Amino acid sequence: MLDSGVGGLTVVKEIFKQLPHENIVYFGDTAHMPYGPRPHAQVRSFVYEIMDFLQTQEIKMIIIACNSATAAGLEYYKKKVHLPLLGVIEPGVRAALKHTKTNKVGVIGTTGTIQSGAYREVFNRLSCGDVQLFSHPCPLFVLIVENGLVDSPEARRVAEEYLGPLKDMGIDTLILGCTHYPLMSDVIQEVMGPGVKLISSAEETAREARQVMEENSLLGREGEATPHHRFFVSGPAKPFTDMAVNLLGKDINAYQVILPW
Repeated sequence: MLDSGVGGLTVVKEIFKQLPHENIVYFGDTAHMPYGPRPHAQVRSFVYEIMDFLQTQEIKMIIIACNSATAAGLEYYKKKVHLPLLGVIEPGVRAALKHTKTNKVGVIGTTGTIQSGAYREVFNRLSCGDVQLFSHPCPLFVLIVENGLVDSPEARRVAEEYLGPLKDMGIDTLILGCTHYPLMSDVIQEVMGPGVKLISSAEETAREARQVMEENSLLGREGEATPHHRFFVSGPAKPFTDMAVNLLGKDINAYQVILPW
């Protein structure tokens, strides 16, 4: 699994729940976080290096646990690996289409993800054009999460400013189009109100990962060796470790790896 920082840990947490017998190798590119404002070509170059590293770790599947990285070029990545490869955009879209009753769906994400049009492309492909999609970038959410400010008054103020236009559109479903955003789900739900269903790309991606692994006879089974998880980062390890332990509720060790960027 790879992400620009700690956001992908929301996918890890769901994998722990839904695929408890799997070993996880996680790479957080904290040295280059956030990916959202970066050009797609640069994001792809980072992802290529990380995928090369991950393939030295005896893995059987790769999850691009980052919306910005997925939007930057999932089809490009598929050409570079010969393993099952899953992004986080399509699982969230499928879940939103199943849930919406009004056919008014919102999606929030980084500037890069929203401007890429990746969500709109997937919606157009999967919804037959009968769903209205309202998109809005929320770039400061990533920085709020990475700096541990989720419960601050500033987080609430920023959320109200970002989400106001989507509330005005009358959406009934909102995709959290960045794996950092489930860490802000409480404040997002408070601002949007109880009538709006939040779709976590993390939860849906874990569910789809299980399906892909079952189809490819890759699923770990109960009674096999105890799962062993490895966490790597491109920046200092301690800040990541502190946040990961708090989020996952498990003692983990993270190791800094310097890749040939």
